[in-house]
Amino acid sequence: MSNRQTKTDVILIGAGIMSATLGSLLKELMPEWSITVFERRASAGEESSNEWNNAGTGHSSLCELNYTVEQPDGSIDISKAVKVNEEYQFSKQFWAYLVNSGRIRNPRDFIVPVPHMSFVQGQQDVTFLKKRFEALSRNPLFQGMEFSDNPAKLMEWIPLMMKNRALNQPIAATRIESGTDVNFGALTRILFDQLKSRNADIKFNHQVDDMKRMGDGSWELKVRDVSSGTAERHTARFVFIGGGGGSLHLLQKSGIPEGKGIGGFPVSGLFMVCERPEIVAQHHAKVYGKAALGAPPMSVPHLDTRVIDKKELLFFGPFAGFSPKFLKFGSMFDLITSVKPSNLTTMLAAGAKNMSLTKYLVQQVMLSKEQRMEALREFVPNAESGDWDLVVAGQRVQIIKDTAAGKGTLQFGTEVISAADGSVAALLGASPGASTAVSVMLEVIERCFPQHKMAWEPKIREMVPAYGVSLLNNPDILHDIQASAAQSLGLADTAKHGELINK
Repeated sequence: MSNRQTKTDVILIGAGIMSATLGSLLKELMPEWSITVFERRASAGEESSNEWNNAGTGHSSLCELNYTVEQPDGSIDISKAVKVNEEYQFSKQFWAYLVNSGRIRNPRDFIVPVPHMSFVQGQQDVTFLKKRFEALSRNPLFQGMEFSDNPAKLMEWIPLMMKNRALNQPIAATRIESGTDVNFGALTRILFDQLKSRNADIKFNHQVDDMKRMGDGSWELKVRDVSSGTAERHTARFVFIGGGGGSLHLLQKSGIPEGKGIGGFPVSGLFMVCERPEIVAQHHAKVYGKAALGAPPMSVPHLDTRVIDKKELLFFGPFAGFSPKFLKFGSMFDLITSVKPSNLTTMLAAGAKNMSLTKYLVQQVMLSKEQRMEALREFVPNAESGDWDLVVAGQRVQIIKDTAAGKGTLQFGTEVISAADGSVAALLGASPGASTAVSVMLEVIERCFPQHKMAWEPKIREMVPAYGVSLLNNPDILHDIQASAAQSLGLADTAKHGELINK
């Protein structure tokens, strides 16, 4: 162990979109604070934030059917859709602020306009989609959404999906042009470059092995340089654990009571990717369908236009899989070593309750490429196997905890766990994740720095104008904020998407 001990104000563990966002917010609020980042990989955004490891959708509930639930009386509950949409507005506003203040030079490097659509087949789902459309389109957050069950109109919207489609059952779709495709890997790298230019100390190839609370309330981290094997000690007044699937182990090592009784269940993903320009050119949208009966929410099938390195691609998936690793570059022992006396009964209860999920994941793992192509042909009837390649996505670790719903409940979403004194916070969970990073990191700031709330609020409102404002009750403010953010991010341009990408 090196005797060198480095003190810093803030330590961020993990160089993904969450740490990048929190670091960027804190640098705006307190430029004089010292920030150190530890990342076990050789560069930023290599795990879940990477553009090849996630769906890249700016999750704003414009197309995700699992965010709107049909109630027993037939009505549609849109509360989660509204919440996720408002949170994504926060992200866009902060990114617009960074563009306007010169921190981000070209927003086109990470965000482009792509219509968001929902697509369903069969009378029951068409009826659901129509009701969903009616419920959402009354809400100012979803202005501009269109519905059609006319095959001719759908041929205009999604020609690749409609070509040679057997119209032996009702079909319908909704479409909204204000959707986006976000390259969170590129954005993560942009934000870390910016933090580095503002004197943040970013240490790649550094693994945090342990952490303990000191007598003065600060935290001491044992950090290993992966390249040399040298161990170092680093202390900070505040630590954020933003290591994706790796966060659970570090939360457990912190020993804070808030982290007890929480487990994690890893789910891996696969996408089919098409790079052939003549096929890609026939589809320009993110189109979400409905998950198969009994399938988990993270398995909702979707056919997405993605823009990576200024090149358009098509992603279809995700196909779920199982690996005991908590990170794509993790260990096969991650799952077993996460089971502790404090979460053992919770994990066992979750195992007993989720036998159907386990069976589903095993079935998914066993699928052949041709079986995956059959699933794709539900979306693209003409899809040929030779045009599509299989890409392994990132690992997602779903939270398992005891809730009002029962012991060992599997949670689908993101959650902040923080110590009572605000000296440490960890982010666990998965989707909608990256899209709501700004909202989630503002929650971390509120929880962990309550003493600064009054002083910081004017600056937070400057960065995120909707902060503390009910957008639903102020449609005029909503319209102005949305228009301003779209202008700054280059999303208001009506030019053809090909021109936009190549700008």
